[in-house]
Parts: sequence; C-alpha cells; structure tokens
Amino acid sequence: MKKNILVGLLIFVGVLTTNAQEWLTDFNEAQKVALENSKPIVLVFSGSDWCAPCIKLEKQVLDTKEFQEYANENYVLVKADFPRRRKNQLSEALQAQNNKLAETYNKSGGFPLVVVLDETGKKLGEIGYKKVTPESYLGMLNKMIK
Repeated sequence: MKKNILVGLLIFVGVLTTNAQEWLTDFNEAQKVALENSKPIVLVFSGSDWCAPCIKLEKQVLDTKEFQEYANENYVLVKADFPRRRKNQLSEALQAQNNKLAETYNKSGGFPLVVVLDETGKKLGEIGYKKVTPESYLGMLNKMIK
C-alpha cells in the first residue's frame, strides 16, 4: 500500500514538473528550440535582485499559472538576467552572452524589457512592465506576433 502511494506521488510530482515552463538562459539553445517548434521567442531582460519592476513582473505575470500554461504551449522563454549582488553573479560566459543580447535587443538599457522575436531572432516588438492581468499581458505579446 505504501509503495503504491509513493509511486502515485512520484508520478504526480513528475507531471507537475513537466508541465512547468522552463526558462532557458542559453540563447543559441532557445533559437534552436524555436526553429524546431516554429515558436516565437520571448526574451526577458531582468535585474532579478535589484529591479523592483522586474520583481513585480515576475510575481504578477511571468510566475502565474495562466502565463506559464500559455507560454508552455506557445513560446520559447529566455531570461537574460543582470544581477548586482555578488552571491547572484552569473558565469563569465553567461554574462558575456547577456551583454551581447542587450547590445542587440536592449540598446536603451531599460529593465524590465520583454522582447518578442521570431524563431530566427528578428525583433517583432517589445514591452516593459505593465500592471495588468497575465491574460492582458499575453494579449499584448500576441499582438506583436501577428
């Protein structure tokens, strides 16, 4: 009996884990996935440990069930983080990649910045933090794709 409960619990946790959208940090990998699946890329520039609007965007939109479920089916998500605290520092390679992404897609240096790209990396549009529902935010992202 205990064995059956444990197996059921492990399957349930596995289902929860596989349904969650995974944020990629490697842009080349994200582009490959986007090309293979014909999905647009949503690239988020964030200052995860210092930028108040970035933290609000995460909590109010990006981390919500509504956003995650839709994004899992329709986008490839990439996060380009620019933390300031020493304990959160990125590897040199990842920091160099994020700097290059910022030079290409975030020339103004604004945070947070959400950039929508086609699967080849062509910029379709951008948006910052908006105090709206996850559904409204998704609507704004989808308008850039059409």
